[in-house]
Amino acid sequence: MSHYRSNLRDIHFNLFEVFRVQDWLGTDTYPVDEDTARLMLTEFERFTTTGPWADSFVPADRTPLELDADGNVTIPDELDEALVAFFDAQWHLLSLPLELGGMGTPPTVRWAANELMAGGHAAATLWFMGPLFGQVLAEEGTPGQFARFGHHMINSRWGATMVLTEPDAGSDVGAGVTKAVKVADDSSEHGGDGLGSQWHLTGVKRFITSADAQTFDNVVHLVLARPEGGEPGTKGLRLFIVPKFHVTDDDGTLGDRNGVKVTNLEDKMGIKASATCELTLGADADRPAVGYLVGDKDGHGDGIAQMFRIIEHARMSIGIKAMATLSTGYLNALDYAKLREQGPDMTRMTDKRAPKVTIIHHPDVRRLLMDNKVHAEGMRALCTYAAVMQDQVGLAETDEERAAWATREDLLLPLVKGYSSEKAYELLADSLQVFGGSGFTRDYPIEQYIRDAKIDTLYEGTTAIQSLDLVFRKIARDNAQTLFWFAQQVQETIDGGPDHLADERKALGQALEDVQGHLGHMLGWAMTAMADVEQAPELYKTGLHTVSMLESLSELLIGWLLLRQADVAHQALASGGDGSSTGARGRDTDFYTGKVATARYWARTVLPKTRFRREQAMAEDGAIMDLPEAAF
Repeated sequence: MSHYRSNLRDIHFNLFEVFRVQDWLGTDTYPVDEDTARLMLTEFERFTTTGPWADSFVPADRTPLELDADGNVTIPDELDEALVAFFDAQWHLLSLPLELGGMGTPPTVRWAANELMAGGHAAATLWFMGPLFGQVLAEEGTPGQFARFGHHMINSRWGATMVLTEPDAGSDVGAGVTKAVKVADDSSEHGGDGLGSQWHLTGVKRFITSADAQTFDNVVHLVLARPEGGEPGTKGLRLFIVPKFHVTDDDGTLGDRNGVKVTNLEDKMGIKASATCELTLGADADRPAVGYLVGDKDGHGDGIAQMFRIIEHARMSIGIKAMATLSTGYLNALDYAKLREQGPDMTRMTDKRAPKVTIIHHPDVRRLLMDNKVHAEGMRALCTYAAVMQDQVGLAETDEERAAWATREDLLLPLVKGYSSEKAYELLADSLQVFGGSGFTRDYPIEQYIRDAKIDTLYEGTTAIQSLDLVFRKIARDNAQTLFWFAQQVQETIDGGPDHLADERKALGQALEDVQGHLGHMLGWAMTAMADVEQAPELYKTGLHTVSMLESLSELLIGWLLLRQADVAHQALASGGDGSSTGARGRDTDFYTGKVATARYWARTVLPKTRFRREQAMAEDGAIMDLPEAAF
């Protein structure tokens, strides 16, 4: 039996009952209709829960990857089989627009599929960057670059990587020293046909995800490097196409090996099925690492902006990966709690003749399970809401509308990535706790879920970096106007929401007040620091509370979304209908009852944390920043 426990019912609830994405399905923008979208997700759930995809989860973790002297990586046979099956079923086309041979699905449906994919085997999802990067080249590259590289990243099962991090730079991308030297302009003598100017790159990159495997005939690396003499910082970086093998023709014919190769495999705590690599460019003088400037705009281009298109996609996918892992962890624990018998019911614990009960009858086990349930479902709501913003970007009729929706989605990204990754790792420990000592063994998947999930708080920007991005870029850059838009949506529910959720609306109103007060203190310190150089240390106080602000804002918005869900569920229960046209009425009654309980539990146990964080901020004196290093 597969380790993966999916929750397609809740995915459908979010998509079709709460956000009603069917209202814009079957349109010119998103030609896939509701029935087709449901069928896609049903079939994809079957693919990710049965067969080689989920079956490769354990062997790919326990069979070491191999690296030979030529920089070729060999992955376990079971993982290779799963990746090939994914391609054979053409699921790699799900995320692409029709004009690139894709299925024309909206972001909401694509990200729902991504949850199923990550839940079934999270590390395996990290191997399919080729189609995404091919789309980036279609939009950012020259026609020749797409014909020679991008087309085959989509249609010829080529791998792809984004190559940013350097050993001594870490998260400070602008400190990168990988160098690019221009050797030729675009011409027929030097790989012409619109490929752009040709460059030789030298440097070492680290933590490159899925940089090589026998599954791919070729791998195209998108490398950030600094042209010789370029200005410092991120402004001086450019993005280059650096293939593993040279490509001699637009038909994808492969030539000699390029001067880029994997020189080390990281020995990691988790996601062992992903080849996390050190990549060396131009180490061999006789074999330079040849690259082509993406877009080739007169030798210039905003490399960091081009790369951030990929980074933002990666951050969303990480948040969904984390949420999916917590969800299956919770559902595994729930199954176990319904079967494992231990001890009598608490009300008869002194009765030696009392029968044993399953552990789901024990109060603390229920507490652990409910904490898992509300966060897994709440984070799914947050992720789906962010995807709705992406749908709206595509549906917008004016540039002004498009920019507004994009800015809203941009503000949600650090919440999706930062909050989901932190809470998933924290609460997976509670999933394991339900299993007791059995959870600490490899008999159950929870220990691997935990190991695979920790990376989510780290890569593509740690939670601290996400929180700085939230406060100083996403909120401060437009004087909190985008955040104010979200606050208005929440306030409308507080003021005009359903009477049967009056207590929960009151709790939501208090949380909104606390988040606003918390943010007010933080922005006050920041403004004081900027206004008076002698008060610059006041900025430290803001920095000490950016993560807590990310947490509180996430919990506020999730609480609001769960209240919306509870109202939909309440109406379905009151009408006596199943609300979905799928499944038995009895199961749907239980499902909707659980939805109302989830919102109430969140309002009672999670939203009050916003008050505690506000009070912490009010009491902040910044003393920790004056503490001598030796005192640590």
